[in-house]
Amino acid sequence: MNKSDFYYNLPEELIAQHPSDKREFSRLMLLSKNSGEIQHKHFYDIIDHLNPGDCLILNNTKVIPARIYGTREDTKAVVEFLLLKDLGDNCWEALAGPGKKAKQGHKFSFGDGLMQGEVQNVLDNGNRIVKFSYEGVFFEVLDKIGQMPLPHYIHEELKDASRYQTVYAKYEGSAAAPTAGLHFTEELLQKIQQKGVKIGYVTLHVGIGTFRPVKEEKIENHVMHSEHYYMPRETADLINATKAAGGRVICVGTTSCRTVESVASTGDIRECEGDTAIFIYPGYEFKCLDALITNFHLPESTLIMLISALAGRENVLNAYDTAVKEQYRFFSFGDAMFIQ
Repeated sequence: MNKSDFYYNLPEELIAQHPSDKREFSRLMLLSKNSGEIQHKHFYDIIDHLNPGDCLILNNTKVIPARIYGTREDTKAVVEFLLLKDLGDNCWEALAGPGKKAKQGHKFSFGDGLMQGEVQNVLDNGNRIVKFSYEGVFFEVLDKIGQMPLPHYIHEELKDASRYQTVYAKYEGSAAAPTAGLHFTEELLQKIQQKGVKIGYVTLHVGIGTFRPVKEEKIENHVMHSEHYYMPRETADLINATKAAGGRVICVGTTSCRTVESVASTGDIRECEGDTAIFIYPGYEFKCLDALITNFHLPESTLIMLISALAGRENVLNAYDTAVKEQYRFFSFGDAMFIQ
């Protein structure tokens, strides 16, 4: 398939620059994965379309203030770093720019000396391995010196950083939010559970590769970025019990989907941890997921390819064209879609 097969025209003014006033007041498009039928709702209506015996799988990763600015010790040049992946031993894989100012051996000071870093290596993909030194707890220091890594298409300042976190965010490590979960409130989740819908959590730390464009015209040649995930035993047991009882496994967001499908592709759903570079596009046969709650994604992105694998490319593109006509809000702070 060609990358251009997943293009749609999106007016720039429909790219949401800020969250809705209330999380659950975003709009919600219902899309039948079989018929392509479309309905228009609000996100708080999601409870009416969940059934007792279903289970929701949420990604409880927490976005870190991953954008930091370092002053090079020798030239005093200021370089932006975006932390992507914790490699252990105080080493992180990071983007750095402009790259020529952050070569192997270059040393940097961050936050008026609260943290120091040295570039240990430059990878083939241009990313850097940076080793940090600091006093205290890393994430506490990072909170003082870092900024939220909002996507490149958001140009407005985020006044409340908590709005780029889900209400159930728990484990630090993401460079981007699992945005489908931003629509949930604690009260809505409680009502969903009271209806008889079970909730399980997985952890997948979202990398900046989520926003990288597909450069290959033949999408089969695209190489996905790798992200770290963890499937807890209680969530694995919940998924297996839900399937056995005939309920639906409903993933909240493409990151939860990629986690569940990565684990299922090994043969069975069980407690496990690892890295996944799974690429889901039309032709893929889902092994676990039955339905998906997701936001509206960029044209020609791996994410629109994923939902096209679930609902069919023509159904998805028709839904997106409808969303444009109906003035839905797109991308990270935008509206939601429930594909079932």
